[in-house]
Amino acid sequence: MAKMLYRLGWWSAKNRLKVIWIGLLSLLVTAGFALSIGPAFGEGSSMPGLKSQDALELLSKEFPSPKDDGGKIQMVMKTPWHEDLSASSARQFIQQNLKIIAKDTSVQSTVSPYDTKTISEDQTIGVATINYKVAGDEVTDQSKERVEQVAHAMRDAGWEVELTGTGYVQMETGGATEAIGILFAFIILSITFTSFLTGMLPIITAIVGLVLGLMGVLLASNVTEMTSSSLSLAAMLGLAVGIDYALFIVSRFRQQRAEGYGIHESIAIANATAGSSVVFAGITVIIGLIGLSVAQISFLTAMGIAGALCVFTAVITAIVIVPAILGLLGKRLDPEKKNRFLSLFVSKSKKTGVDSRWGSFVTRRPWSILVIGAGLLAIVASPFSHLNLGMPDDAQKSTAKTERRAYDLLSEGFGAGYHSPIIVLAKTSGNEENDSNTEKINQVVSEFKKFPNVASVSPAIPGSSGEVSMIRIIPSTGAHDVQTKELVEQIRSKAPEMQKEQDVQVMVTGSTVVSIDISQKLNDAIPKFGLVVVGLAFVLLMVVFRSLLVPIKAVLGFVLSFMATLGFVVYVVQDGKLGHWFGFEAPGPVLNFLPIIVVGVLFGLAMDYEVFLVSRMREEYKHTGNARRAVLAGIKNSGAVVTSAGLIMISVFTGFMMAEDPIVKSMGFALAFGILFDAFVVRLMLVPAIMTILGKSAWYLPKWLDRLIPNLDIEGESVLQELERDKAA
Repeated sequence: MAKMLYRLGWWSAKNRLKVIWIGLLSLLVTAGFALSIGPAFGEGSSMPGLKSQDALELLSKEFPSPKDDGGKIQMVMKTPWHEDLSASSARQFIQQNLKIIAKDTSVQSTVSPYDTKTISEDQTIGVATINYKVAGDEVTDQSKERVEQVAHAMRDAGWEVELTGTGYVQMETGGATEAIGILFAFIILSITFTSFLTGMLPIITAIVGLVLGLMGVLLASNVTEMTSSSLSLAAMLGLAVGIDYALFIVSRFRQQRAEGYGIHESIAIANATAGSSVVFAGITVIIGLIGLSVAQISFLTAMGIAGALCVFTAVITAIVIVPAILGLLGKRLDPEKKNRFLSLFVSKSKKTGVDSRWGSFVTRRPWSILVIGAGLLAIVASPFSHLNLGMPDDAQKSTAKTERRAYDLLSEGFGAGYHSPIIVLAKTSGNEENDSNTEKINQVVSEFKKFPNVASVSPAIPGSSGEVSMIRIIPSTGAHDVQTKELVEQIRSKAPEMQKEQDVQVMVTGSTVVSIDISQKLNDAIPKFGLVVVGLAFVLLMVVFRSLLVPIKAVLGFVLSFMATLGFVVYVVQDGKLGHWFGFEAPGPVLNFLPIIVVGVLFGLAMDYEVFLVSRMREEYKHTGNARRAVLAGIKNSGAVVTSAGLIMISVFTGFMMAEDPIVKSMGFALAFGILFDAFVVRLMLVPAIMTILGKSAWYLPKWLDRLIPNLDIEGESVLQELERDKAA
């Protein structure tokens, strides 16, 4: 592979203008084609095997609801202290204000609290609903402003009025926050290379690769089920790895130039060595992303496909476009100044040539570093033991937002369980008289009232067939409380007993139950997914490094960083500690698909740094046979690049963490700290410490296995040997 990439790098540098023009033309054609067709994102997520699925299908059959795609705005109102909603003055006041809203031609209907009986027990809080003729995301700003003006007038009269609903609250899109991440990445690159020009190169090429990838995602959305969240994850990954991969190649190019090689030769060597690491690292990330399909959950599969597509375009851009731009800029990218910012990785001994401050520090006290690093990660990982998965809602938003205040008013008026209703379907055999069946259903309702954590149980409502009744249970706790999940499990565990004693089949469903089932299914998928991805990566790492212990160390290091990442997420997001520092306004559940996303994405990114760091160690070990010198050489030659790459990843993910959308925010937060733990604790502390402790045994591989597996030569040894022979001749 190294020889092929060497020739590709030389060809790209020689035909630089042609390559750049072809790249730009491909970008324009792909963008034009994708934008002309347009995206076709959906928000559905088929998930076979849910316990609540059969009940959900029976619910829609027995209690069909008219199709209603229109947006809704809910006005949650609380009366002034001296009156309640039963007063005629309050009724008249509400009706007058709803009539003002109804003058909007896009409004289909207004429904007062008196029509739907959505009035709190103390008669102080009620909910009015405005139904629109258009979908929620199509409700105009003018329509929203009309409702806001009415709400403001009601507040002036002493009422508390807050707004929520699909017609008012839409997902916030990113833009400015991501730009902040790119700005920080540019600063880091400029400091790393001590050059603004060189610092811009990885960002420009990463954006080119990202746009190509995103256009591919837009096209893919027309042929496969894909959610808009897929685009966010793809953008995050494509930008981060695109910058990192270009950084690896540019850094190696500058090293070769510093050693006296010519421009074209330096480009070709960089593509053969760092480019090989980029290709392998990209394959590892893609394996992790495609592996998301193991969970057999459609939106996760779509996320994996979208992310893998952007990573693929980032790899192609790095090994084809970057060499062409290096050839175009040439000597203007040569290193001119010493970098004091990364002085930890600068040689401090002219005699050895591989010694550095950080390398010497780690290799002299490897056991201390190992204990400190592993102990730190273990402490950070400890909150993982009480992980609670779910989907974020308005309760996690800032109290400065009206939808959060509406959520709080609803909880105040109707209880925390208002947001977490449980739907129970009670199915009778239909063989007995109606009175007998009704009596059985009533007995079941009476049983439910005795369950702990039940606030109220509605009377049973018969379905269209007469054999199925719907019972609505309101818990005393919210949708994300553990007690609500325990109530669902208790109902399910009692179902066989009820069927035996009352001859009534009990099934549980509803949005709360479906969310609980989805979270459980995602949680159950993690071990299977992890085994598949880690197993494949182990084999690849063994082939690349021709070692048994190096891939084992890499996998165990990832497990530590993964546990620490989720532990810190639980501590901040779920437990609410330090949440305000990172923009999490209130404690809430950890995003239910976040752990499996972190496994797939973080594992691939962690292996990026493993490959780039350890491949330089192996390159030195093959030349000298000195294990400690190999560790020192790896830290000196790749430590600064891994540091910069980690900081860049963190910057990009932090930009996404600053977004309003809770899903994007959670993913950005987890990946930013995942990279922090993996790059700076695992790869730069634990890896060199363990490699020092293992010594030559780190590179052990049985001879019979060595003969069986292919030699990928990602260090470019064959290329470098040929160049040395040519020079000698």
